[in-house]
Amino acid sequence: MKRIKRRSSAALLLALLVMLGTGVLTLRLLRNGAVWAAYNANASVYTDRGVLNCGTLTDRNGLVLSHANEGVYGYADDSAIRLSSVHAVGDYRGYIGTAALSAYADKLTGYTTVRGTTNPGNTVALSLDARLQTAAWAALSGRPGAVMVMNYETGEVLCMVSTPTYDPNGEADESIEGLFINRCLSATYTPGSVFKLVTLAAAIENIPDLYKRSFPCGGSCDVAGVTVNCAGVHGAQTVEQALANSCNCAFAELALELGGERLAEYARDYGFTRAHYLDSILSAAGTFEAVQEADSYLAWSGIGQHTNLVCPYAMLRFTAAVANGGELQEPTMLLGEDNGSRRLLKPSTAEALGEMMDYTVDYNYSETLDIGTLPLCAKSGTAELGDETSHAWFTGYLHSGVPLCFVVVLERGGGGLSQAGPVALSVLNTAWEYYKE
Repeated sequence: MKRIKRRSSAALLLALLVMLGTGVLTLRLLRNGAVWAAYNANASVYTDRGVLNCGTLTDRNGLVLSHANEGVYGYADDSAIRLSSVHAVGDYRGYIGTAALSAYADKLTGYTTVRGTTNPGNTVALSLDARLQTAAWAALSGRPGAVMVMNYETGEVLCMVSTPTYDPNGEADESIEGLFINRCLSATYTPGSVFKLVTLAAAIENIPDLYKRSFPCGGSCDVAGVTVNCAGVHGAQTVEQALANSCNCAFAELALELGGERLAEYARDYGFTRAHYLDSILSAAGTFEAVQEADSYLAWSGIGQHTNLVCPYAMLRFTAAVANGGELQEPTMLLGEDNGSRRLLKPSTAEALGEMMDYTVDYNYSETLDIGTLPLCAKSGTAELGDETSHAWFTGYLHSGVPLCFVVVLERGGGGLSQAGPVALSVLNTAWEYYKE
């Protein structure tokens, strides 16, 4: 009898373990089934070359950007849309991995727990607007660079264009350097004067008499025996005027007072030295060297030179938080997706930065750029590379009418205001036409 009881107990325990294991497996299937189905070894949705064989991607207005079904692949009918969107969408040859076709494979497969995967898969709507994509591509005019535009209230990315580019309907010229790199997410650049926004934020929070000070500029300043040159002779100026003038002398002074450790802390906390996700796509991380001594290296770091490197996506996130009162709505490339938000800057700091960026546009940019009625807050950057070339930056946002922020980078493109500024305005004017409230 005891033997029977022991055997019965063992059988019951085994049955319970089987039930528990089945339950755990079922829960994992419900939670992860779509991800498992999208694994590239799944022959029902991938070809033997590892190419997704189902699903349709559209822009936010329903325009088809790519589609696949049973070995038939296609892209947008308009070549300008194909050229402007290939780095964001990806291609069926698999040249670009950091793109929507890879990131949203689990959604494109059409997987359900009951039916598994189905052809022709799902239609997934991206937040991108093909009209802004083509406007940015046209404004770049073949120059290497990156353009991103985002709704800073919803986090939706409306434009992500990287050049040089290629038509996925044709053959890619693999001899072109960096052809398959999405420069918006996977590249880093010396930031130049757009980084002065970070130095200024640190100064706002750590220098009590900042707004009462006068910052002298005679065209250059001496830092530990090294001459730091400025682009102009600005004389005595307030901190607002120093930002509008993009005065190297003033920001060298601020950097020396703040110190390398503190600037490095702000660069880290604002996300410039970290990699970030755009949904499931991971960006490149930037760098900032915490210079220990109060010397010219520290001065140049606060100006946005030295060894500083910034990813355009990180700059977009920072600008979005400034525009949104310090709250960062996490970006997404999926229409209607909400990735949550978090506090990136103090509200008072974001407000002060925004007011000074607005002042910069009125004080210094309006004569150079055809801004018209756009409610623009912005900062330009010309990042000198030591070989008589420079990266051109322009970042900012619209403070009313349409909640959009942007970043533009032109590789070795010249002056930030004169070269990157018009690219940004071309895209913003297109967005204003379609989205103005």
